[in-house]
Amino acid sequence: MAKAVYPAMLTPLLEGGESLDEGVLGEEIDFLLDHGADGIFVAGSTGEGVNLEDEERRRLLRASKRALRDRGKLFCHAGAQTTRRTVELARDAHRLGVDGVAVIPPPYYPLSDAELTAHLIAAARACAPTPFFIYCFASRSGYPVPVAVVEQVRDQTSNLAGLKVSDAPWTAIEGYFSLGVPVLVGNEPLIAEAASKPAFAGSVSAVAGTFPEAIRSLVDDPTPGRAAAVARLRAILTETASLPAMGKRVLASRGVPIRPDVRLPARTATPEEAQRALALIAEPLGEATAGSPSLPWQQRTDSTPTVR
Repeated sequence: MAKAVYPAMLTPLLEGGESLDEGVLGEEIDFLLDHGADGIFVAGSTGEGVNLEDEERRRLLRASKRALRDRGKLFCHAGAQTTRRTVELARDAHRLGVDGVAVIPPPYYPLSDAELTAHLIAAARACAPTPFFIYCFASRSGYPVPVAVVEQVRDQTSNLAGLKVSDAPWTAIEGYFSLGVPVLVGNEPLIAEAASKPAFAGSVSAVAGTFPEAIRSLVDDPTPGRAAAVARLRAILTETASLPAMGKRVLASRGVPIRPDVRLPARTATPEEAQRALALIAEPLGEATAGSPSLPWQQRTDSTPTVR
């Protein structure tokens, strides 16, 4: 069965990051789909989701659905600090008709297994029967999702469809592959190792928000060489600024009219930082996509991007 690639979509912002730029979403989504994506993941870490107001997240989701026009899957992150807000966002996403809802454990206060289980079950039931995904990302939530919690959620809900796992290293995620639920890998360099597992379902990828063709190639042909090249791409994108900030600069250089604005307290990547990144990207991008079995989009990629 073909494995899926869902870019963690960058959220276009205006006015120094203070408002949504909904008019750009159509061109951004077109670019992602044209370069190998099977759909999009909205309001995740790369999409600055936790920095958006709940009403902004709802508006972003609706605008994304209109722009997607049923040409691919629409997934969203509904995690928030409290169970009440998480349930409201999950229920709203279900009513809109998304293809999947993901929830990360609430950050700041580490939850006990019982507290986390109750929180995730409430979120899953709020969006049922929409497929529900547990979003495992300990470096963002502050603590991991124990395998025992996943088992409890699986056994007490009807719509647990899988895990979105962005943790690393491999030892931190290998236990999830034996639970009988699909796993979407977020830490791209681990895709090559994960691909040998029956539960591997593809990737929800931050790098794919800027270079979807690189992750498409890695998922379709998961060689160690491609994984190493993608690791270098990720390192370049995060060397001097946040991935959302640098991703917007680089995506604009590829022809998508997205502004560099990010929401405070994050800062924008400078033109000089972006130019340095662009000077380093060509080689690992070429290695990541070399010899890929199907790269119709490669011929449309600008080989000499410039900072905008």
